[in-house]
Amino acid sequence: MLALFDLDDTLIDRCAGLEKWVRGFVRSRSLPQEAEAVICSRLRERAYPEDFVYLRAAIGLSDAPGALWSEYVDGVARSVRCFSGVREGLEGLRRAGWTLGIATNGAGDIQRAKLAATGLAPLFDGICVSGEVGTRKPERRLFEAAAAECGASLSTGGWMVGDNPEADIGGARAAGLRTLWVANGRKWAHGLREPDATAPGIAQAIEVLRGTTA
Repeated sequence: MLALFDLDDTLIDRCAGLEKWVRGFVRSRSLPQEAEAVICSRLRERAYPEDFVYLRAAIGLSDAPGALWSEYVDGVARSVRCFSGVREGLEGLRRAGWTLGIATNGAGDIQRAKLAATGLAPLFDGICVSGEVGTRKPERRLFEAAAAECGASLSTGGWMVGDNPEADIGGARAAGLRTLWVANGRKWAHGLREPDATAPGIAQAIEVLRGTTA
């Protein structure tokens, strides 16, 4: 039984971790308070090294973009936290015989740094990061690569658990996986085909998986 998980804002609270890092970064550089909004706006959805070329000019920093990216990777990895019940839930799935994988968009160094810092990496049979494989969710190839990292195949089925209706749910359905949407306080968007299952948070989503057989 294969279950692929999104990382950011599914297993870990990226939003809160980013905001915490940005506040500390702005204070450490004695930047004006409005710099927080500029940085958060640029990095809210996803962060890549090239974003720090833009931010360096936008907020008047003298550091090399590569150095800023390294500071971001280290700082955000230390700032993010798992949502409640994640570790215990994943351990329970493993004991129940599930094969677990990560299918995440993003740059490889920051995504792997977050997995290492939160201690989640050893709980997964495979980790697939878009920046390392050259394709992104919702493309089928990302899900194929994630399954392959786990020693599995999409042809045998499985689940995708994530918070993004288009990238996680729509993409996984098109790839032939069953889908479990983590709502995190949101309502499903009108007009989109609904997921196979919905849970209010990741702990409840894991319980849904434990109640299934495929």
